[in-house]
Amino acid sequence: MIEETIFSKIIRQEIPTPLLYQDDLVTAFRDIAPRASTHILIVPNNHIATVNDVSESDELTMGRMITVAKKLAKAEGIDEHGYRLIINCNEDGGQEVFHIHMHLLGGQRLGPMLAL
Repeated sequence: MIEETIFSKIIRQEIPTPLLYQDDLVTAFRDIAPRASTHILIVPNNHIATVNDVSESDELTMGRMITVAKKLAKAEGIDEHGYRLIINCNEDGGQEVFHIHMHLLGGQRLGPMLAL
C-alpha cells in the first residue's frame, strides 16, 4: 500500500499549490516555510519514502530531479552565483515528510554546510 503524504496531495493538486514544474516523473513547488530567498521542493510523483528506499528502477526519476533543479535554478536566476541541493534522509538527517524530496536553495550566500 502506498503511503499518503502531503506531497502526494500537492502532486495531484488536491491541495492547490502553484506548481513550478510537473511532468510524468517529478513535480516542483515552493516550500511553504522557505529557508532562503529561493526555496523550491522537487519531489518524485511516485511515493519513495527515503533515500534508503530508492531502487535501480528509480534512477531515471532521481536523475530527473537534478535536471529539473538545474532548469529551475536558471529560471530563478540563481544558477550563475550558485545554489544548494539537499536531500535529507530519516529523522536524524532532518527529514520531516517521508516522501523523498530535494530542496533547491539559493538567491543568497548560504554559508556553511551545517550549522551545528
